[in-house]
Amino acid sequence: MDKFTTLTGVAAPLPMINVDTDKIIPAKWLKTIKRTGLGPALFEAIRYRPDGSEDSGFVLNKEPYRKAEFLVTGENFGCGSSREHAVWALHGFGIRCVIAPDFADIFYSNAFKNGILLIKLPQAEVDKLMEDAEKGENARLTVDLERQVVTRPDGEEIHFEIDAFRKHCLLNGLDDIALTLEKKTDIAAFEGSQKSATPWLYL
Repeated sequence: MDKFTTLTGVAAPLPMINVDTDKIIPAKWLKTIKRTGLGPALFEAIRYRPDGSEDSGFVLNKEPYRKAEFLVTGENFGCGSSREHAVWALHGFGIRCVIAPDFADIFYSNAFKNGILLIKLPQAEVDKLMEDAEKGENARLTVDLERQVVTRPDGEEIHFEIDAFRKHCLLNGLDDIALTLEKKTDIAAFEGSQKSATPWLYL
């Protein structure tokens, strides 16, 4: 997983509440176990028309939001089923940070495990950033994870809270596998002693 330290980019405004994971990516895409390639399916049901053409009114089909790295949205983002594919689709599109008043619990956990920073802020602060995002290319946001601040285009800094362990994992690019591999020396030592004490387990 890529390290997340600082990020500056275009923020796409999505002023919707209760955006569930089926809206983020439809269930038909759940057959794949690959984490890559799902960007085009992000928000498929509202991003495309029935004939498969782009809906020009949807924010991610407009410039400069086609290259958005931030998403500013409403409360309870990521509710619904626990599909990790929703996070894969966001990451595949290029979204590395989502800002909202709150998130569904399982989606929140999945995002951090896949290198996406989720920032919870009071509604009043989200409203400010939503206004910034609506200004397009001239209103780029910056997030500094180490300092835990989002910087608005006018220079105002908004502090956010984050769990220390999740922060550590993002800063160091550690997913669950990488965390386990940090203990590989201890694991090897345990396996060695276990093999000596109970060799029949390794027949």
